[in-house]
Amino acid sequence: MVFPPRSNPEHANSAHTNSPRPIDRRTLLRAGVLAGSAALLAACGKQGAGGSAAPAKVARTNAPVTLAFSSDNPAIGAAMAPEKGATLRLLNYADYLSPDLIKSFGQKYGCQVEVTTFTTMTEAVEKLRTGSTRYDVFFPTADVVGRVAQAKLLQPLNHDYLGNLGNAWPSLQNPFYDQGSRYTVPYNVYSSGIGYRADKVTAIPANAYDLFWDPAYAGKVYLLDDYREALAMTMLHRGHYDLNTEDPAALALAGKDLAGLLKTVQVKLGTQEATLLPQGAALVHQAWSGDMVSAQSNLAKGQPVTQLGYWYPEHGKGVVGTDCMAVVRGAPHPVLAHLFLDYLLDTANAGTNMSWIGYQPAQTAFTPDYLVKNQYVPANLTSAIVTEAEYRASVQLLELTPTGEKLWQNTWAQFNAGS
Repeated sequence: MVFPPRSNPEHANSAHTNSPRPIDRRTLLRAGVLAGSAALLAACGKQGAGGSAAPAKVARTNAPVTLAFSSDNPAIGAAMAPEKGATLRLLNYADYLSPDLIKSFGQKYGCQVEVTTFTTMTEAVEKLRTGSTRYDVFFPTADVVGRVAQAKLLQPLNHDYLGNLGNAWPSLQNPFYDQGSRYTVPYNVYSSGIGYRADKVTAIPANAYDLFWDPAYAGKVYLLDDYREALAMTMLHRGHYDLNTEDPAALALAGKDLAGLLKTVQVKLGTQEATLLPQGAALVHQAWSGDMVSAQSNLAKGQPVTQLGYWYPEHGKGVVGTDCMAVVRGAPHPVLAHLFLDYLLDTANAGTNMSWIGYQPAQTAFTPDYLVKNQYVPANLTSAIVTEAEYRASVQLLELTPTGEKLWQNTWAQFNAGS
């Protein structure tokens, strides 16, 4: 399967505001976070529309959170007809939804679909808070779900409209960050590992993270331009798995290790692994799994896909994450919004979507054998596929307290000042 270029996803029966940029899905995920994260924490920590503050505790895999309901923000009733002649408004990352899928949904329900894009969660939450545009569907990351739900920016879901939720992994039908799927359903899953040029990097060391410190690749070593991902890598390199730590000593050590890469390999920052690795501009690049699957479409004609490699720890002690779908509070078309979530949870539709974006639906049907057999993922990139068992065994970069957030940001700022 060849993944199409995504620089001009024009399609009938839909409209795009904020023209999409030719970048990968998670590009700039936390870019600008030094300026914006504090605003997000402050914004969602304020009293919500009904007087509810941010949750008192942050969700952890071993400390699940059940998000509260409130009488002034009810779910919609059952058996309601979809709104007629509507324009369904989505708030999503650029290039993170198949145009064909949008078109087919619009045709099925006789509606228009309009996508507004954002580059950071801070920006997205601010769009929801200001209310200048009334959105129907929002695609949040798992680490912000608790805050936006408690700030009453999301509407509780009526599961009567979500018959396809049963296609999702059991662990994500009842996720730790939103027990009972009260406000969200899963969209995609991904891992963070090491993308590399397999024709140039011919040996993976016992501790694969050593690749980032190997002077043989100096000048062509990249880390994700993401403060959580880059610092977490140095912790994993040392065998430390508490990636949500707020211990100043642990962060200081991670910052020191990161700074050492400037001298050793002249490390660079970026989120263009899907293009830099096929081009050979990068030989070793910290990478998101979905971008590595997409990278095959950026190989020059005649270049075999076997030139690309992706490493993820076999013992499952790497980083995984989840992207979600939610209905916005006050959505003008809440029935269509629920139906859209259910449409994306349909296995066939999810496959169509993956063939466009490269990111894996969190559904039981998408096993490694299925994904390779049906050419969603080439056999040499099987390590980019996330299984549910691997997801449950791995670690996630989750919401921090305001104090912890500031500590991580300051450590990252010190590294950037040295670069």
